[in-house]
Amino acid sequence: MIDLNKLNPEQRAAVEQTEGPLLVLAGAGSGKTRVLTYRVALLLEKGVAPWKILAITFTNKAAREMQERVEALAGEACDDAWISTFHSACVRILRQCIERLGYKRSFTIYDESDCQTLIKNILKKMNVTEKEYTPKQVKFIISDAKNTALGPDEWLKQSEGTFRDKKLRDIYAEYEKTLKSNNALDFDDLLLKTLYLLTTDPELLRYWQNRFQYVLVDEFQDTNDVQYEIVHLLASEHRNLCIVGDDDQSIYGWRGANVENFFAFEKDFPECVTVKLERNYRSTGNILDAANQVIAHNAGRKEKMLWTEADAGDLITLYTAADERTEAAFICGRIQNLLRDGTKPGEIAVLYRTNAQSRLIEEQLVRTRLPYRVFGGQKFYDRKEVKDLLGYLRLLVNNDDDISLRRVINEPKRGIGESTVDKLAEYAEECGMPMMTALFLTDAIDLGSRPKKLLAAFSELLLSLAADAENMSPAEVLDMVIERTGYVKALEAGKSEEDQSRIENIKELQGSVTQFTDTHPGATLSDYLEN
Repeated sequence: MIDLNKLNPEQRAAVEQTEGPLLVLAGAGSGKTRVLTYRVALLLEKGVAPWKILAITFTNKAAREMQERVEALAGEACDDAWISTFHSACVRILRQCIERLGYKRSFTIYDESDCQTLIKNILKKMNVTEKEYTPKQVKFIISDAKNTALGPDEWLKQSEGTFRDKKLRDIYAEYEKTLKSNNALDFDDLLLKTLYLLTTDPELLRYWQNRFQYVLVDEFQDTNDVQYEIVHLLASEHRNLCIVGDDDQSIYGWRGANVENFFAFEKDFPECVTVKLERNYRSTGNILDAANQVIAHNAGRKEKMLWTEADAGDLITLYTAADERTEAAFICGRIQNLLRDGTKPGEIAVLYRTNAQSRLIEEQLVRTRLPYRVFGGQKFYDRKEVKDLLGYLRLLVNNDDDISLRRVINEPKRGIGESTVDKLAEYAEECGMPMMTALFLTDAIDLGSRPKKLLAAFSELLLSLAADAENMSPAEVLDMVIERTGYVKALEAGKSEEDQSRIENIKELQGSVTQFTDTHPGATLSDYLEN
C-alpha cells in the first residue's frame, strides 16, 4: 500500500487526480519527480495495466531514476510500463511500424557527427564549398525545420525564397534522400517520423491511443511543437494527460522548445485541473527570495511564488570584477579561504557560462597551485576509436549504412584510399545500391588490381563478422570485432601516449557493453546500439 501521507497537500492532490487532464506547475526543487513516481505507482495500485502507462522525461538518466523510484514503490508491477525519453519511446514505436514508411526495422540512428559527415559528402557531391555552407550550419537549419515539422518544400515556402534558400532546400532534400537510402534516421527523425505515422495512419493512431490510457510528461517546458503534437494525439482519446513543468525554467528555445505549449495544452484540454507546487525543499529562504524577484520579470509567465520552511541562510554575495583576470583572482582567493576553513576540494565547484571563460580561471588555478578538474570535455561516445568500433557494430545490424561503411573501411589502416572509396560510392549510387552491396561487385568498377584485392579482403572480413555475430551477445560481438579487425593491435604498435589513451577508452567501451549484456539477458546487438 502506497503511503500518500509522505506527500505534502499539493503533491498529494496532484497524485490523486488520476483521471482527466492535469497541469502540475512545479517550481524548482518542489518535488515534481516525487509526484510523477507516486502517480505512476498509484495507477498501478488501482489496477491499471502497466503497459497502459507512458511516462516521458527528457534524459536517459532521469528516466532510469524514475524507473527505479517507481519500482521501489510498486515493485515489479512497473516493469511493463513505458518510462523513457521522448526519443526512446518513439524508437520503440518505429521499430514496430516504420516499414509503413519504406524503411527496414533495422534502421540506424545517426548522431550529430554522422549527420555532419553525411552533409559534408552531399556538399562535395553538389560542388558546394564549405565557405558557402558548413556542415554544422546546414545541420542546424535542417534540425530547426524538423523541430517545426517542415520538410524541404514546406521549409522553402516559409523562407524568403532566395537563391540561397533554394540551394539549402536542395541540400535538405538530398540529405533526406540519402538518409533513406542508408536506412538511417537522424535524432529529429525519431520524433518526426513517429508524428507522420500517427497523423497519416488512422488505424495506427487508434492502436497507440488504446495502448496508452495514461500519458505523463515531465519537463513539459522543454517540449517542442513535434513532441507536443505526439502527446496530444496519443492522449486525445482517453484524455488522461498529466504534464509537469515550470515555464520559468524554459531555456531551450534555441533548440525548438516552445513554452507556449502550456497554453496549447489548456486550449486543447479545457477541462484540465491545475495544481501548483510552490514549496521548495532544496534552497534557503534568501536564495528563494532572490529567485522570486528575478523570475517575476519574466513575460507571460504563470504566477507562482516559491517558499520554504528552511532558514533564511547566508546572504547572497555579488562581486563585480573590473575585468576577467580580476574575476579569476577573486575566485581562486575564495577557494583558498574555503580550503583553509576545512572545506574539502571536492565540495567546491566553479560554474561558467561559456567554455572560453575557463582559460583564465584555469591559468589562475595553476598559478595558485590549486588542483582542479574540468568537466564537459569531449563526450565518450564522440571519441574516434569508440565511433569506429560502433561503426562496425552498426554495419553488422544495418548493411545499408554507407556512413558507417565509409568510417570503418580503412580503420585500422588497410591501404584503402579515399579515391577508391569515392569510386565505390559513385558506382553504388549509379546502380541504386548500398556501398556494402557494391563491395562484392568490384570487377565492374574501374579500379586497379591492388584496390580490388584490398576491397575483397575487407568484404570477406565483414561477411565473416556478420556470419558469426548472429548467435553472439553484444559483448561477444564487440570482442570479436576488436580481435579480427586488429584495431587494438594497431594502436599497441603505435606506442604513443595518445594510442594508450585510446586503448583505455576501448576497454571502457568493452566494460560498458559487458555491463549492458549482463543487465539485459537476451538483448541483441540492435538493442545495445539503440540504448
